[in-house]
Amino acid sequence: MDNGPAKQTVVLYPGGGVGHVGPMTELAKVFLDHGHDVTMVLIEPPIKSTDSGAGFIERVAASNPSITFHVLPSIPPPDFASSPKHPFLLMLELMRLYNEKLESFLRSIPRERLHSLVIDMFCTQAIDVATKLGVPVYTFFASGAGVLAVLTQLPALLAGRQSGLKELGDTPLEFLGVPPMPASHLIRELLEDPEDELCKTMVNIWKRNTDTQGVLVNTFYSLESRALQAFRDPLCVPGEVLPPVYSVGPLVGKGGADKEEAERHECVAWLDAQPERSVVFLCWGSKGSLSEEQIKEIAAGLEKSGQRFLWVVRTPAGTDDPKRYLEKRPEPDLDALLPEGFLERTKGRGFVVKSWAPQVDVLMHPATGAFVTHCGWNSTLEAIVAGVPMLCWPLGAEQKMNKVLMVDESMSIGVELEGYNTGFVKAEEIEAKVKLVLESGEGRELRERAAELKKEAEAAMEDGGSSRMAFLQFLSDVKNLRG
Repeated sequence: MDNGPAKQTVVLYPGGGVGHVGPMTELAKVFLDHGHDVTMVLIEPPIKSTDSGAGFIERVAASNPSITFHVLPSIPPPDFASSPKHPFLLMLELMRLYNEKLESFLRSIPRERLHSLVIDMFCTQAIDVATKLGVPVYTFFASGAGVLAVLTQLPALLAGRQSGLKELGDTPLEFLGVPPMPASHLIRELLEDPEDELCKTMVNIWKRNTDTQGVLVNTFYSLESRALQAFRDPLCVPGEVLPPVYSVGPLVGKGGADKEEAERHECVAWLDAQPERSVVFLCWGSKGSLSEEQIKEIAAGLEKSGQRFLWVVRTPAGTDDPKRYLEKRPEPDLDALLPEGFLERTKGRGFVVKSWAPQVDVLMHPATGAFVTHCGWNSTLEAIVAGVPMLCWPLGAEQKMNKVLMVDESMSIGVELEGYNTGFVKAEEIEAKVKLVLESGEGRELRERAAELKKEAEAAMEDGGSSRMAFLQFLSDVKNLRG
């Protein structure tokens, strides 16, 4: 019996960035919904002890049986521990070495069945493999359109400069599609001397992100319409026609995927007993880390505020060495980190979780009324989808840029904790801002805006919604490319 033509296979390549596997898994589900087979190609995490290494991949694979996970034959990684090079540069070197293995894998799929290769924003070396094989290749940009707009325009800004942008301090820079962006808020490595190897490499990555046939962005049109329109402006990158940019988000986990585990987590049970929209949730992402002194200051601010709180405390990293991201940290010792008697005094209205909480489940819970966040894009979208306003405390990467967008009047979903800019947020500001969001008139407006954005996010993903239509346009464009 003829079953009709075989399904086409989309190959997703998140490369070495395990943090990017989550959003790419959500993208995979959209392809599955549209009748495609999906294979996610992974490389062995180069450091076995990472929090988020093989164990995370195994969990993702186990909970998504309809996605095929293919691990490329391993290559001995560079010596991350002893190399003087930045881990990011070593990771890119490793990815380049994997090109050969990726090519062999793509060749193993019959050409008529291979739909496209979708690469992570840091896997630009794989563009060469797709070009060689004549396979349509697209970038998946896991952050927002505003950040993509800035990074796309940045190479031209840096091209004429003899010195780094660091010397500009907080001078606002003008980019199409976004509010004025203080120079200091760009990704830290991009502020260095333009001849610095790390800076040069990153700038080259942003250039190549738009060397594909198009870019899928994890955002939705009504959230970032200005930035999305900027890509069609001939002034965005003078002399260049940029490929199409498709807003296909918000692609976020549904939460409670492993319902038993979510229900077992005691913090969710604790939330069940709290009044609606009364709890501030504090979490700085899977890599975010604060100093011991800052943790004590947060405790003082929360205690003075008198508000209910659910707080994820991680062990302080104690060093700014980029290699610390590769280390697994021990569970925090709460008695040593928190002020004496704090847990006793806040018992009932406060709940402290060590290292990890089921973030999506917490944000979706009716008791959660505000979210102190590091402004990572996944966390930002999870809060938007849950209709929760944010207190912005960016730490690194592109988080300060996200913060500018979140507090701008066009998005108006967050309030900034200004102390982050000096590297220390005082107890008084924590107390005042938590009260502002949970109790004041301004906070009520923020909550109304959050509820509005939640509806817009839902509408974007429904049949006929902007993100659904953008995805269908993308599929149609691939079909035309394939002929």
